[in-house]
Amino acid sequence: MPMHYDVFNGDADGIIALLQIRLAQGQAEQVPSQLITGVKRDINLLQQVDSSKATSVTVLDLSLEKNNQALQKLLTAQVPVFYVDHHRTGDIPQSALLTSILDTDANTCTSLLINDYLKGAHVNWAIAAAYGDNMHASASTLAKQVGLSELQQAQLNELGTYINYNGYGQELSDLHFHPAELFTLLIHYPDPFVLIAQENSIFSQLKTAYLADMEQAQAAKVLTDSHLVKTIVLDDAPWARRVSGVFGNALANEAPDKAHIVITLNQAKVVVQSEINVETDTSAETTTSEECGQSYTVSLRAPLNNKQGAGDICAQFPTGGGRAAAAGVNALPKGRLDEFIKQVASYYQH
Repeated sequence: MPMHYDVFNGDADGIIALLQIRLAQGQAEQVPSQLITGVKRDINLLQQVDSSKATSVTVLDLSLEKNNQALQKLLTAQVPVFYVDHHRTGDIPQSALLTSILDTDANTCTSLLINDYLKGAHVNWAIAAAYGDNMHASASTLAKQVGLSELQQAQLNELGTYINYNGYGQELSDLHFHPAELFTLLIHYPDPFVLIAQENSIFSQLKTAYLADMEQAQAAKVLTDSHLVKTIVLDDAPWARRVSGVFGNALANEAPDKAHIVITLNQAKVVVQSEINVETDTSAETTTSEECGQSYTVSLRAPLNNKQGAGDICAQFPTGGGRAAAAGVNALPKGRLDEFIKQVASYYQH
């Protein structure tokens, strides 16, 4: 029996990219699919695909660089893969089984790439995703091309923002909806404006939660603030983990010439690699020590007027990565925060 896997980021861009594909196929063409997704920062998802069972795989909005080994395994197992993304790619495997649309331009996202691929079949959803991924200029340009009013643009901006907001959290229990559940609910709305207008809909539920969390974020502590970079510290709480990314987006839009760092404290284990010589009668051996300490989850937003470098900066730190305009570090050791802030300031002063 054919087993297709859909592997996608749990944010607005990943969910809506898949939504466009499935809506464009129509009910008659859709095949049963195993959904693999998670919180926005859970990007090593492709390894969850069982290569012995998969007959085809679609991968959306996940860095190929971070999933290269799992991708190679699937291709070696003769599994066709359709891969669409806008993050760092690393080395792209050369295989007739791999069909890819990869574009790291800072002004595009996976849903916009899918929109081009589908020739605008569900363009309103693509616009919502672009707004959610904080690509307001690209979203507004496309919206004007298809004749949307300012009110409609504002509504899609809200929708994309709320779906994106739902993806943030340290673990799935932080989220209001599991991203796979949210996808299965949204698939019933080919027209996003029907969802927006519906009373007590997912849209209204997420809006209420978003506004409550953002109200708390507005009172957050400012750790640093210069003409180059602003650093905000949020509480170690579910609301803070949910709002960290969208709050960073909001700050970036308020001050487009400045980089923004939003940090939340977590208790993730920080693994420190070190060589320890253990004296024995005959030899010395190398071991790995683990240091359990506090760390920060970091969201970095490049200046909107200089959308580059965020992914490269974060990739210099373990558990870090992302794209040119927006990136993060899942567990930055507390003692390296000053170093991180200095790296950001140094990058954008040139």
